[in-house]
Amino acid sequence: MKHQENNAETVHKSPITWIPTAYFAMGLPFVVLNMVTVLMFKGLGIDNKLITFWTSLIMLPWTLKPLWSPFLELFKTKKFFVITTQFITGITFGLVAFSLNLPHFFSISIALLGIIAFSGATHDIACDGVYMSELTPAEQAKYIGWQGAFYNIAKIIATGGLVYLAGMLIEKYGGYAGNDEAVLFLANQKAWMIIMAILCVTMVLLGTYHIFMLPSGKSYRTKGKRNTKQILNELKDVLVSFFKKRHIVYYIFFIIIYRFAEGFVMKIVPLFLKTERELGGLGLNEKDIGLYYGSFGAAAFVIGSLLAGYYISSCGLKKTLFSLCCIFNLPFVVYAAFAFFQPTNGLIICSGIVFEYFGYGFGFVGLTLFMMQQVAPGKSQMAHYAFASGIMNLGVMIPGMLSGWVCEILGNWFNSPGGYKPFFIFVLIATIPAFIITYFIPFKYNEDGSLIEGEQA
Repeated sequence: MKHQENNAETVHKSPITWIPTAYFAMGLPFVVLNMVTVLMFKGLGIDNKLITFWTSLIMLPWTLKPLWSPFLELFKTKKFFVITTQFITGITFGLVAFSLNLPHFFSISIALLGIIAFSGATHDIACDGVYMSELTPAEQAKYIGWQGAFYNIAKIIATGGLVYLAGMLIEKYGGYAGNDEAVLFLANQKAWMIIMAILCVTMVLLGTYHIFMLPSGKSYRTKGKRNTKQILNELKDVLVSFFKKRHIVYYIFFIIIYRFAEGFVMKIVPLFLKTERELGGLGLNEKDIGLYYGSFGAAAFVIGSLLAGYYISSCGLKKTLFSLCCIFNLPFVVYAAFAFFQPTNGLIICSGIVFEYFGYGFGFVGLTLFMMQQVAPGKSQMAHYAFASGIMNLGVMIPGMLSGWVCEILGNWFNSPGGYKPFFIFVLIATIPAFIITYFIPFKYNEDGSLIEGEQA
């Protein structure tokens, strides 16, 4: 009877009423923690090394989430976890806003952002669970575009709209008037408190909306009750089978190295764009960064991703993977050029950022499809794809944590203000292993999913 009620509820709730909002709620915390907080802490005067290290480390839950996702099956429904995590995330953003007014705001806010990261990663698990359990395979295919579109809309709104708004608020509170550090700090403090409060209200409203509109989801217990020991055994079996896959060591190194240079770039670029020109940066304000990097750049990423899909479908992944790796990594030369020439023309800066982001989106699809088509296939395909994604995120997180330290060390060695010139040269050198490992990578499966002759799963 309960199962019939769930089905009836699903019929009356069109997927279009909850998929866009659910995946917007999924994307917002991830993007804010990964990118927006970098600019927030920079404006509040935190050292680059601390910013890059801690804003990278707090992303760890998105890497480790496959390890606790099976345990959610012991409790409640998927809807319960989606709504609960949205409220937790929203309330904690509110606490972050409050913490920015405290003496030791950095350590307190980082701890709170860590809670948001765990909540956000758990939300992702449950939200995908609702999507897969409530929709038929045909419906999943039909609405996959809405899913991706609203996840990326969250990225554009966060890194574009909210950062731009922060810039407007900083100007309003006198943040760019004169060189008074105290005034600048207070202006940034007030502006970012408002931004965090907006995030708080947004997530709480989304959680409230989903109480009424999100399908209840099938109980995690519909497959039969399992205890903790059984889940641990299943998790162990899935992990063992993953590491027994043919070529898996090569594939793990490939997944890490493909985005190795990007891991260094990701945290430093916003800092480089904001840093004063006399210290080696471009001296942009939050409004400029929000417009160039968060809006036009994010849109270029989406366009690049869409075009890459057509490119791969017409030529095949095996034939295109190396070119995708080149398109992904070579545009980092833009930031090296910016560091050496420090252009002031907004059109030139924006064009360079759009070029890099287009290549990022275009090339990233290659890695995603490789994990889906070559690493994940076989028993426990979804779990193995989750493990591969976790390894990929870890491969970006670690260089991100080290990027501020590397930038400072290279700046000291080469007597370069800010360290950005030698750092971006180092990034270009760091792309070389990606080209090598991609060129020689073995494929196990044909385009139709069949094993290549002589290979084994």
